[in-house]
Amino acid sequence: MSEQALFVMGEDGHLDPGVILGYLPGRPIPVSPLRLGAHARIRSNSVLYTNSVIGDYFETGHNVVVREENQIGHHVSIWNNSCIDYGCSIGNGVRIHNNIYLAQFTVLEDEVFLAPGVMMANDPHPICTKCMKGPTLKRGCRVGVNVTILSHVTIGEGALIGAGSVVTRDIPPFTLAYGNPAKPRKPVDALTCPFNLVTPYVAGRDVRTREREGSA
Repeated sequence: MSEQALFVMGEDGHLDPGVILGYLPGRPIPVSPLRLGAHARIRSNSVLYTNSVIGDYFETGHNVVVREENQIGHHVSIWNNSCIDYGCSIGNGVRIHNNIYLAQFTVLEDEVFLAPGVMMANDPHPICTKCMKGPTLKRGCRVGVNVTILSHVTIGEGALIGAGSVVTRDIPPFTLAYGNPAKPRKPVDALTCPFNLVTPYVAGRDVRTREREGSA
């Protein structure tokens, strides 16, 4: 495959100097072009491999790596020094902050938010590759800074994971969980702002009623 055919880019994209599109994977797989949607904004020293499909309005910070065989939706942002390993599925409107690692075969549904330093695992017994599976984060869940999420875990829709937690088991939908190991503590609808600056935390309700009320 020629260098020119290693990526296909949509209209109105902007690439900083030092960006690499269509980087060849080291794994012995059939190569297909990286497909990058319209209105992309890719900042310096980011590397996007072949064999991935990325939607419109994709945006990176600096030094972002997106490996091969990823499916990424529209309006997704990935910030500085974060890495998306191969074989992940990322929905629409997902925000991935700085210094984050998504292990192979991780699933992020629409509108998931990951704060800085989130780390994910995909292997219950490292080195063995037979049962690799990353976490699954359901629609609209939010994960705090420096959280570690182990393999095969599911975090429910609209859930909130407190900073520094280690998630070893499934977390129910619309639930605040924290600790090591993280445990369900209360419904997210029960949370309030400690500074009385905003209305009570209603992430769960927002996710459940977004379409009906037209709210973001």
